[in-house]
Amino acid sequence: MIQLHCRWKNNLLPAPKKSELRRFAHEAAIAAGLPVEPVWDLNLLFVNDRSMAVYNAELVGHEGTTDVITFSYFDGCDTYEAEDTMIELIINPDAALREGKKRKTGYAYEMALYLVHGLLHSAGEDDLSPGPRRRMRRREKECLAILKEKFDFECLFSLER
Repeated sequence: MIQLHCRWKNNLLPAPKKSELRRFAHEAAIAAGLPVEPVWDLNLLFVNDRSMAVYNAELVGHEGTTDVITFSYFDGCDTYEAEDTMIELIINPDAALREGKKRKTGYAYEMALYLVHGLLHSAGEDDLSPGPRRRMRRREKECLAILKEKFDFECLFSLER
């Protein structure tokens, strides 16, 4: 199972149970087509809109907030050592709450989507042009369907404290 390192820095929304999040992330990595052996580290940082805007500007060079920022160290890497940090995701629950209402998908679905989206980027998917974007959206739906059979997104990413 991948090693999960998680920091929740969003004071307005409740953090998921770490044990369930670890299981979810592991199954999401498998669904995305990422290797799970040898064991590697996944770092998740959950932030608010203001922090995400700072990270987006400083790390990516984009203005404003966003939903997820992905750093994958699998790119160009044929081998890695056990317990190397291979993926870092910065996820914005504020965006998930806002977009879930707007799209009528709900907060929990959006949170699951953001984690899957970041892992798919790490698996080599791209969404910068129309063709790859369509493939990415299809892969997101496939991964989420697999995960929906194993997890209750509403329980995992609950709005209740």
